[in-house]
Amino acid sequence: MGWKTILTLALPFVSALTPSKGCTKTTAPAIASGNQTLTVNAKSRWYLLNPPKSYSAAVPHRLVFTLHAMGGNADQVRAGTGGYLPWYGFPALDVASEATNNTIYVSPNGLNAGWANTGGEDVTLITTIRSQILADYCVDEDLVFSVGFSYGASMSWALACGAPGLFRAVGLQSGGAMSGCAGGALKQPTAMYGQHGVDGDLNIASARGIRDQFVKMNGCAAPTGDEAVVLEKGSGTHKKVEYKGCQAGFPVTWIEYDGGHTPQPKDKGAAATWAGEEVWKFFAQFK
Repeated sequence: MGWKTILTLALPFVSALTPSKGCTKTTAPAIASGNQTLTVNAKSRWYLLNPPKSYSAAVPHRLVFTLHAMGGNADQVRAGTGGYLPWYGFPALDVASEATNNTIYVSPNGLNAGWANTGGEDVTLITTIRSQILADYCVDEDLVFSVGFSYGASMSWALACGAPGLFRAVGLQSGGAMSGCAGGALKQPTAMYGQHGVDGDLNIASARGIRDQFVKMNGCAAPTGDEAVVLEKGSGTHKKVEYKGCQAGFPVTWIEYDGGHTPQPKDKGAAATWAGEEVWKFFAQFK
């Protein structure tokens, strides 16, 4: 599936609309509640789904996967407990930025509270869930995203690597090369947002290496001058680099912050995190 991305001088990245099979349904599915179950590789798996209350089968929606960290679960992502904001804080930002909330959120549950992706089974799980949602709900197939923190970030990386072309962009929050990645490298361009603390539990060198794969695959230029300066510990702030020269429609944004391993990094003295707004801004540029 090609992205058929169009760039104009006045608009952000605009995708040629690719409505899913769910857009042909004359009646909307019941708003999902509770665990949605399925069997993948002979194992019982489940996920949580959050369609907007204003859902209409006449409107192709964005679809955003929100993946939990090691030791976490889908319930925590939905409820906003265990260090998470509900659905990574995106629904409130979605409503604030548009006339209506037009995004469907989904949170799969990992095996053994993680995403080992043994034999690619978690990629299979998430791509199967994707197919189910596209069949039941009206989704723009060119606007499917995945974001996660820690192990969830690693799994989002594995999706970009192991399911090329199925995700428009991924958001990697303090991840590393923990989840298995078919072939070990990207096979085609995927837009990428990444953030990582300079003093986190997962060494930032691994995250930078993953970032550099996206930079190379997407045809971006290496940063120069002040953009190339690495953030120092003790700065109390964060540094954002939006790579230049990337292939049209496949941007890369990278943020390093002074801090440890957290889904909600904050600048020194700040009351709130900047992370949710930055990830949402990156995803929302695709229309």
